[in-house]
Amino acid sequence: MPWWEVVGWAGSLLVVLSLVQARVWRFRVMNLVGAVLATAYNAVFGIWAFAAMNGVIAVIDVYWLWRLRRERSDAQVYAVVEVAPDDAYLRHVLDVHAQDVARHRTVPAAGPAAGAAAGADELAFLVVRGDETVGVVLVRDTGGGTGVVLLDWVTPRFRDFTPGEFVYRHSRVFADRGLRRLVVPAAPPGGDAYLARVGFRRVGDGAWERPVVAPEAATSG
Repeated sequence: MPWWEVVGWAGSLLVVLSLVQARVWRFRVMNLVGAVLATAYNAVFGIWAFAAMNGVIAVIDVYWLWRLRRERSDAQVYAVVEVAPDDAYLRHVLDVHAQDVARHRTVPAAGPAAGAAAGADELAFLVVRGDETVGVVLVRDTGGGTGVVLLDWVTPRFRDFTPGEFVYRHSRVFADRGLRRLVVPAAPPGGDAYLARVGFRRVGDGAWERPVVAPEAATSG
């Protein structure tokens, strides 16, 4: 098989595989690479209609990758909504995604269901992008100024991003409740890089810790 045929088939395969990706960033990257290969293949053989179509798709992918990267840390795009730990909508989100949520808990759920929210000593936050819920963070006040992060979960579509960081940015909500540090007892699978990015540092026994710094204190120095 001529190597240009390999390029053409590889481009087509990547485009098809991109369509089954749940993660929006991975979808765009794979779609872009596939479209670029398909554009080159069709241009070499003078199939200009398909070359133009795939070229436009590549440009669209580049635009969306640029936009997604720009928005990943934009507080005007993502918002944090604090809710009661027994909020009905929170319970619904956790129940719908119970199996996935259970895999990302740092502490097993206290309720009968893996996704159930627990008691009144918890702080619960929804991370939203427009009208779409993209994440949930649950923190339990265990006394002595320590808050234990029970769950920092993101929907598969946005798992290549770090929307949970917006919760930790709003440190005042923790400081107002007398918390001085947040602790993750054990990182979920593949969670080390994420925890480091949002300000946690590894301590003994595989746990992670992050100081609670009120916004005023963070900017006064």
